Amino acid sequence: MKALYRAKPQDGVWWITGASSGIGRGVALEAARRGFRVIATARRLDVLQELAREADGLSGHIIPAVGDISDADGILHLVAQIEADHGPISLAFLNAGTYRPVNAHPFDAPAFRMMFAVNVGGTINCLAAILPLMCGRSWGQIALNASVAGYIGLPRSSAYGGTKAALIAMAESLKFDTDACGVTMQIVNPGFVETPLTAKNDHPMPFLMPLDKASKLICDGFETGGFEITFPWQLSRILKFLRLLPYSIYFRLVGRATQG
Repeated sequence: MKALYRAKPQDGVWWITGASSGIGRGVALEAARRGFRVIATARRLDVLQELAREADGLSGHIIPAVGDISDADGILHLVAQIEADHGPISLAFLNAGTYRPVNAHPFDAPAFRMMFAVNVGGTINCLAAILPLMCGRSWGQIALNASVAGYIGLPRSSAYGGTKAALIAMAESLKFDTDACGVTMQIVNPGFVETPLTAKNDHPMPFLMPLDKASKLICDGFETGGFEITFPWQLSRILKFLRLLPYSIYFRLVGRATQG
């Protein structure tokens, strides 16, 4: 069996979406430390420029590229421009996403639509731009940023968890085809990481991980890991175990653990 492709600095550039904050920002800096040229995409140029300045002095560097993943035509144009200006995208980390807690009552339909449009629809727009290029040249690496929240249904996470479950299923299904065309497909399933999004949480966050440690684990996974990059291992294993339980036990255990 042919070994799956792993991006190297000499192969081209990394493209990271949602790079203005959180995991995207952390991974962009860690990649630059490892000698990669990183195209960092978000909607705000000033924040991206600040990120690029922070990478000054590292062995790699960061190049701002403003884009909105919800704009399908705009992302197609952006990816084409990146490759025209900087060479092939060797690794695409499709990280951009958003989070808002929701409840059954009152039911916030706009929040559902917004999260699915950004987290799922935006990722689809990025895949539509990059997959044909990578499959056409028979090499490349793509990682979708999902979450351990996509493993099971958790309180107040029906919208966010639903989008992440969709991304996990998408990556699993696409992997059959990407393997055949020489493109490495991966899924990143973090637990709680210290980011601006988790700072909004008003509930306990077990095994909360510092951003720099999470960023290193993700980049390690890009270099040598398998299909799934997940951490912290304690939370990942607990949630995967809960997924195997009968619903009668699952709802009782999770309800007790998360009440209030």
